[in-house]
Amino acid sequence: MGVIISTVNMKGGVGKTTLTVNLATVLAKYHNKRVLVLDLDSQISATLSLVSPHDFAKFRKKRRTLSYLLDHAITPNPWKKLEIQDLICPCVCNVDGLELLPGDIELYDEYLVSEMLHKKAVEETGKEFEKVWDNFERILIKNIIQPIVNDYDFIIMDCAPGYNLLTRSGIAASNYYLLPARPEPLSLVGIQLLERRIANLKEHHQDTEPLNINLLGIGFILSAGGLMGRYYKQVMKRIRDDFYPEQLFNQSIPMDVNVAKAVDLFTPVVLAMPNSSGSKAFVKLTEEFLTKIAVNKEQLVSAH
Repeated sequence: MGVIISTVNMKGGVGKTTLTVNLATVLAKYHNKRVLVLDLDSQISATLSLVSPHDFAKFRKKRRTLSYLLDHAITPNPWKKLEIQDLICPCVCNVDGLELLPGDIELYDEYLVSEMLHKKAVEETGKEFEKVWDNFERILIKNIIQPIVNDYDFIIMDCAPGYNLLTRSGIAASNYYLLPARPEPLSLVGIQLLERRIANLKEHHQDTEPLNINLLGIGFILSAGGLMGRYYKQVMKRIRDDFYPEQLFNQSIPMDVNVAKAVDLFTPVVLAMPNSSGSKAFVKLTEEFLTKIAVNKEQLVSAH
């Protein structure tokens, strides 16, 4: 069974998508892993980091995006023609094993979700709306990806900043989460908020089906402010003091203009500029990622 990972932070602009697409690309290209990138963010940054706007427009016109599956989950259609396998783009960026389930700028209608769940709560006599909502939240993404989990080594989900339905459902479906951060005070606040909310999410689902998700690691994606030396080292130290060493990535991603330039090429920097400092850092971070996965699997086997 594939390992399911959410890349998430409460704050936007911390390098979440950059980490997702470059990690996925290195896993496929240099480690022969089969990897699916699932874009859960309506900003579709992960999608446009792997395919051009022209290609995305074609996918959207044919309804071959995540929104098709969400529509069916919210309003089941017995005449549904497409399955999840039909929506996945294979060999993106000409990398064997790297695949994408495109996101969409309009993923779901919150009103329709509330209406559907309210109706279900009324039909299921004695069931509170909150419990019906919690169950839907827990199984939404899990059920969508269930048919293809065994087809991949890794499914990496790029979650929206904040804490909307899809982000919570993505976290609930995951084995691990990655937490990208910049050495800035607001990024630290985003980490603290996320940790509290994941703890609350676990507690909320404790009585139904306990969530088995753990932090795989915090990765520092350095912004231009990283040049300010001492101050940013202090912020990084505060983060390191709050977590165990094994919860942090030793390899950080340096400030590198090539990472930003690659976005304009709709290609991960590890492909567009493989000799850049940013690319080399992502390659090393991916090796560390695989080590962390192996250690966690060993600990899981030992526990049983």
